[in-house]
Amino acid sequence: MSAAVQDPRPARGRQSGEGRRAGTLTHPSRTGLALVTPAVALVVVFVFVPLVVAVYISLTNFPLIGPYRYIGLDNYASVLADPTFWDALGYTLLYTSIVTLPILLLGYGLAVLVRSNRRGATLLRTIFFVPFVIGLTTLSFLMLLEAQPNSGMVNVVLKWLGITDGSTAWLVDGPLATGLLCVMVVWAASGLTMVLLMSGMQGIPREVYESAEIDGASWWQREWSITVPMLRRTIAMTVILSVIGSFLAFTQFYILTQGGPGSDTTTIVMAIYRRAFVQLQLGAATAMSLVLVVITGLVTAAQFWLLRERS
Repeated sequence: MSAAVQDPRPARGRQSGEGRRAGTLTHPSRTGLALVTPAVALVVVFVFVPLVVAVYISLTNFPLIGPYRYIGLDNYASVLADPTFWDALGYTLLYTSIVTLPILLLGYGLAVLVRSNRRGATLLRTIFFVPFVIGLTTLSFLMLLEAQPNSGMVNVVLKWLGITDGSTAWLVDGPLATGLLCVMVVWAASGLTMVLLMSGMQGIPREVYESAEIDGASWWQREWSITVPMLRRTIAMTVILSVIGSFLAFTQFYILTQGGPGSDTTTIVMAIYRRAFVQLQLGAATAMSLVLVVITGLVTAAQFWLLRERS
């Protein structure tokens, strides 16, 4: 004869104990709130509050030094009617369109070269990534020295190759300065693209390539049919980062050309800098910054839509 063993605790007590244990596992409301509070506080302090202040400043004639008054949307009307703003925006779009594809292609080629673990791959990764680690500021100062007529390494090498006479003044001619800047930026930024794409390539199962190779697929067919589709999200991320970085380009232009000659190499951020700290029109400069934020957001949204994964 068998009998069920009864729990000596009252049913109500058992339920309350189980509820407390379940609550600690499935309803950690206080713990979750404590974990997200620092992040929310940082976002509020460093994103929302500055954004609200920037919107307010853009509605005033804030002169950086001295009194100011509320002027409504006059700054936005002035910015949209300013040909300097549109010229700078057009040059920024031109610069972005020139460097984006080469950064992607060069980064992809370097990633293909170093994605395996064969001997020397680690050294090559380091060499290719060093320009990004050094940073555009240091590279720009180095290029400022190496682009000098008759003495810079750029002219020395081109003269040795018989391409120029070695006296080319790269930084006082708009198209030449733009070309030199684009080459430097592609060289500096492709290392990051290489690392991101290489990480994605190493995550693709080797068996997929082996199956395609057994089916007779060539190297190009495997890259185009396997690697590129499986790297779609990584490629989209690298393109978006490249475009945003190009829209916000400032350091290399400020060091090498300061937007010159004239305004031939003036990017939109350089135009904002001049309006704020040269002309001392901080209200108008802030309005230009907010317009740039909107434009960058629209361009990024368009990229997300164009590069989205289609079923």
